[in-house]
Amino acid sequence: MGLIARRVEADGIPTLSMTSAFSITRSVNPPRAAFLDYPLGHTTGKALNARLQREIVTASLAAFQELDTPGAIKMLPFRWSDDDDWKREVMEGGDERTERSAQPMYQSEADRRLAQDAGECSTCVFL
Repeated sequence: MGLIARRVEADGIPTLSMTSAFSITRSVNPPRAAFLDYPLGHTTGKALNARLQREIVTASLAAFQELDTPGAIKMLPFRWSDDDDWKREVMEGGDERTERSAQPMYQSEADRRLAQDAGECSTCVFL
């Protein structure tokens, strides 16, 4: 994504990469990024926790005003748990993220209705 972000920025559109893979983000050097020390697949917070997700996204978006050095990474202050035991569990247990599906998934019935009412996305491209 860092390569794509740099290209989009070259066209004058500011980008922000949200990441939970610090070393990978550092190596691809996106124009700006927000790092959340959470397990992979949880880049914007814990599932079904809309309040926390809003806080994380709001803090991340502040990077547009706070970061002025290309390649800078904002370290977000949120913690997955009180200790870092989850990191060992992830490394030993492998990837336990929810399997991907072509079927849309929503956090609530209200979200599903909003998406349904919005209709087709005229700018979305699916291969």
